[in-house]
Amino acid sequence: MFVESAKNMTIFAEKAIMPLAFNKILKEEIPQILPLVQRLMGHQFSDEILQGRFEEMFTQNYECHGIFLEGKLIGVFGLWFMTRHYAGRSCEPDHIFISEEHQGKGIGKKIFAYIYSVAADRGCETSELNSYVSNYRSHKFYLNEGYEIKGYHFLKKL
Repeated sequence: MFVESAKNMTIFAEKAIMPLAFNKILKEEIPQILPLVQRLMGHQFSDEILQGRFEEMFTQNYECHGIFLEGKLIGVFGLWFMTRHYAGRSCEPDHIFISEEHQGKGIGKKIFAYIYSVAADRGCETSELNSYVSNYRSHKFYLNEGYEIKGYHFLKKL
């Protein structure tokens, strides 16, 4: 496999497969990813609410990456960087979404290889993530990636 790295982009290419790229999404590019996040979340919130939340997230040790295949945006994921008392310096992948027609083709494995590389470059010791309880396919994927189930994630609206 050929891997070309740049500050904001990594391109993966295998034989005759067209380039797969993970490009950092800038704050002014948030509207590009909203349709994908809406699909992931089942349109729970308006675009205006999501736009505002993403703008705030960009100020909090968060970065967003678009998944591009042949130059077309086919997915999105975010990365949070923090230090946890129980895990040390950590990278948390968030809102990982690949368009349905591109799932099951090995793109997820490439995303996580990229995430681990970014995390290592940032001095992270661990990676942790949350997954919706009903997202069984992702649970299997994460377990196969070596993640261990350590607890439950609780949410209370205030």
